[in-house]
Amino acid sequence: MPDAIMIFAAGLGTRMGPLTADRPKPMIKVNDRPLIDHAVDLARGADLSRIVANVHYLPDLLIDHLAPQGVLISDERTEILETGGGLRKALPLLEANPIFTLNSDAVWTGPNPIKTLKAAWDPERMDALLVLVPRSRAVGYTRPGNFLIGPDGRITPGDGHVYTGLQIIRTDHFAAHKKSAFSMWEIWNKMLADQRVFGLIHEGGWSDVGHPEGIPLAENMLNENV
Repeated sequence: MPDAIMIFAAGLGTRMGPLTADRPKPMIKVNDRPLIDHAVDLARGADLSRIVANVHYLPDLLIDHLAPQGVLISDERTEILETGGGLRKALPLLEANPIFTLNSDAVWTGPNPIKTLKAAWDPERMDALLVLVPRSRAVGYTRPGNFLIGPDGRITPGDGHVYTGLQIIRTDHFAAHKKSAFSMWEIWNKMLADQRVFGLIHEGGWSDVGHPEGIPLAENMLNENV
């Protein structure tokens, strides 16, 4: 069973405007707590033993915040690796296959989605299992959907459900990739061609906090579920 998680925290946060002038996006607060702490709480709540976060923009602020919590740091301050390249760089710290990955710019309510993933993971059929939400329940999300989900749970790209930024994924393709910087889609596309990418629907709330307007929306969602 996967027991390690990569939290993506290296983005530039340009959509946050002046809010990221003096801090990386994962240090922006929602309900008086940094976004990164909401992500770490999910991992701790699912009893994961190894948590890794990558850093790039204003990295020392995140390192000083996370290191005392026992979070391992994949330092990308000298280069922008994108999601796929960032995960590949962190593989020696993760020491596992498969692993969880989680974006740090969202908050959740309802059942712990990492636990839900654990229960649904089937390595015989799956190379990746993604957590999705219907477009109508994606609070603060302003773009098209990402995936269509079939009756057997397999997913294909399309304007349907929204990818929440949480998944279990095998790392074989990352280790073999020849480029240093590449997107998650380069790996997903190989797995999709083999029909080994599946999705499940989160039954609770999910709010995108990738832009300033998402902060009050996320706080309202959290406070309504207290």
